[in-house]
Amino acid sequence: MNRRSLLNVAAALTAVASGSDAVAQPAPVPADAHAGTDALLFKEDPQFWYETVRMFGAAEYGGALFGEVMAIARQIEPGNYDSWYDAHRTFADRLAAEAEAQLKQGHRISARDNYLRACNYHRSSEFFLHANPDDPRMARAFERSVACYRASAALFAPAIEPLEIPYEGTTLLGYFHAPAGPARRRPTILVNNGFDGSAEEMHWGAARAAVDRGWNALVFDGPGQFAAVHRAKLYFRPDWEKVVTPVVDFALKRPDVDPRRIALHGISFGGYLAPRAVAFERRIAACIADDGVYDYGAAQLSGVPEASRAQVKAALSAPSAPQLDARLQQMMKANSVARWAFTQGMYAMGVASPRAYLAAAQAYHLRGGIAEQIQCPTLVCDAEKDLFFNGQAQQLYDHLTCRKTLMKFTDAEGAGAHCEVGASRLAFARMYDWLDETLSA
Repeated sequence: MNRRSLLNVAAALTAVASGSDAVAQPAPVPADAHAGTDALLFKEDPQFWYETVRMFGAAEYGGALFGEVMAIARQIEPGNYDSWYDAHRTFADRLAAEAEAQLKQGHRISARDNYLRACNYHRSSEFFLHANPDDPRMARAFERSVACYRASAALFAPAIEPLEIPYEGTTLLGYFHAPAGPARRRPTILVNNGFDGSAEEMHWGAARAAVDRGWNALVFDGPGQFAAVHRAKLYFRPDWEKVVTPVVDFALKRPDVDPRRIALHGISFGGYLAPRAVAFERRIAACIADDGVYDYGAAQLSGVPEASRAQVKAALSAPSAPQLDARLQQMMKANSVARWAFTQGMYAMGVASPRAYLAAAQAYHLRGGIAEQIQCPTLVCDAEKDLFFNGQAQQLYDHLTCRKTLMKFTDAEGAGAHCEVGASRLAFARMYDWLDETLSA
């Protein structure tokens, strides 16, 4: 959620904790709160705008085209989830059909590129539909996004390899990206996406930047993420080392992975997941938290006065709290970001209400000495106007006792938004230069 949503939710929670019947009013937002991310489209719907910027950013590694995203946006009614789906689906289907025809004519590069963008538009189409996990449009979008990506992946040189990684009696979907050249052991980055990303999206979300620099990239969807929820209803878990350890086991069985140079890059909510994992999984040689998250649960309660925190947490986990439930429903109706964040949280954590999501979120933290257990060199990224986790990166950095670096990104250089969306080539250059220097030292 962005800052306005968090402040409004905090007001509602505090009012309930204090026994007030007053309806929480929208909280004021500092004048510069949205600096660097002012909406050019969807001015009344910040969540639609952020997702559009995310699509613009995907163009840096072939996941979108600026003109296509603009053409899609023109077909969308702000706040209308059905129109978001329809606009993206229509474009994705057309591109996939064009790619199929190109492949039949032997135009492999053209087909590869069109399949890749079709994958992303299908992924984005179902982004706002998670209030109803049984909506057939979600399954269609997931299946076609994966199919388009696999068609594209097969046309890269070398081909990107689909993976099924053993995990607790089932498998996690992933992909292995390798640089061109003779087979040999190479440094390998494990790419851990976040609250709402996909392994396919990590193609332009880090993997190809790593391959360009001579690294293998192994990307995967863990519980709570795209394929894991769609295929097996596996939901997020706070003890993320139980997810990463099987991925490390899998990587170490490959002859092309250097066991001494395995790094973990966590993106967005992965800025919590990755540090949590390396606090316990000691075979990881370096960690990137992009952007860093120290206490995800606390971030959801940002703005709640300290004196009210205990009461608020008790209300969240109470068997029944109808007044609080009603307030949270009001927030979802009034604020597009809260509407999406609560819906996504319920979907990805496998709970039935906004209050249950906020209660579940309290387990995701690095307090109690967890951050201090991290031993590998750790890079903490901090975007100047990260409206989702503002201040969290500094907290994580301050608690680390390992070799550590805080890397700041600013609005002035076009990289101040959450996870440096729209400036990924600049950001990955700095991150992966740090990684090369760290593991060669």
